[in-house]
Amino acid sequence: MSPQMNLWMQLTFRWLHVIAGIMWIGHLWFFNFVNAQVAKTYDADSKKKVVPELMPRALYWFRWGAAYTFITGILLLGLVYSMADKGISETMSGGAGIGIMLAVLIVGFGIYDMLWKAMAKNEMAGIVVSYVLVVGIAFGLAQIFVGRAVLITIGGLFGTIMAANVWMRIWPNQRKIIGAIKGGTAPDAALVATAGLRSKHNTYMSVPLILLMISNHYPTMLYGTATDATCVPIIIAAIVAIGWGITKFFFSKSASPAPAQF
Repeated sequence: MSPQMNLWMQLTFRWLHVIAGIMWIGHLWFFNFVNAQVAKTYDADSKKKVVPELMPRALYWFRWGAAYTFITGILLLGLVYSMADKGISETMSGGAGIGIMLAVLIVGFGIYDMLWKAMAKNEMAGIVVSYVLVVGIAFGLAQIFVGRAVLITIGGLFGTIMAANVWMRIWPNQRKIIGAIKGGTAPDAALVATAGLRSKHNTYMSVPLILLMISNHYPTMLYGTATDATCVPIIIAAIVAIGWGITKFFFSKSASPAPAQF
């Protein structure tokens, strides 16, 4: 592929990536910061009327936004990194680096999924373990990747977990929940709990994800020098902690009387 063609494809996929991401995260925040509070005011009749109409429409844009954000993100990884000389690592080829990136994304979701199946009822311990694992992965990647690639890989890991949550945990459960409400029966509490927890996780990951994914457009204060990524795990630890703190504030604000005032 010619360099000029590569740049045009990057432009196209970046545009689509941002459009799809806005659609996805916008609906994610709507569900967690708006709809979650409004739903508490519904009686049984209101739920039966509103939920079967509102949720399928919103979840359509939500899940397909997630799908296209993920697909265009993977395509961008290939275009930006595998075809750039030393774009990922000073010591390995672009293809080998992409292979490691993809392995981190796939294995990372598997670890996350098993962890939270086991710790769903002990959220604080799960949060601590998750945070340590993220920082540990960043430290390991910093030993072989340049700083920019470490930040993008951790951002990609969050994005992969979020997209997998949508298609494997949230949407399948929501289909059953909507069907139950439409039929006038109470949905399985375990389905509601799982869908709600994974949606909450996605919301917490979305805030640091945004900075991680645009980090490559910032100067070396974020990702270190071209060859030295030793500071990057500390920066990632700070971004994640601050991002989770911001999200906690958003959840607290959404549950306060202020958003309902006009």
